[in-house]
Amino acid sequence: MENKFIFYKGVITGIFTLVGDKMGILSPTMILFIVLMIFDYISGMLASKKEAIEHPNNKKFGWSSKKSIIGIYKKIGYILTILVAVSTDYIIFKLLDEIGVKNNTNTAFGLLVIIWFIINELLSILENAGRMGVKLPQFLKSVLSDIRKNIDENN
Repeated sequence: MENKFIFYKGVITGIFTLVGDKMGILSPTMILFIVLMIFDYISGMLASKKEAIEHPNNKKFGWSSKKSIIGIYKKIGYILTILVAVSTDYIIFKLLDEIGVKNNTNTAFGLLVIIWFIINELLSILENAGRMGVKLPQFLKSVLSDIRKNIDENN
């Protein structure tokens, strides 16, 4: 199931990247990503607060500054990764231009990485909404539980 999910996520990312490149939407996509990171962070804090209320004597649940700062570091890592991808695009397309190779595109890795991270943020927001008590459709629960299982196995 995990490989199937990664395949579908890759296909969706690729399609949106091709469409986005043709429309020249790198900047608006980056703005959307930043907004989604903020919503994910807020929804994660709210979900943690709700879990703390439900499990008052369990330190495993609830908001903590340590979890919060780790989340911020992770989001900074996302931005740095996007910066590397966009820089790689610039170098590749600048060199292609210098050697006279005609190219109809100006982005490849940057938009691809941003869309991949947008999908991750959307899934995280859905997971946080589920932790807050929102009833999610069964297919979303299945995907989220598979992702959570995969994360737990790799940590």
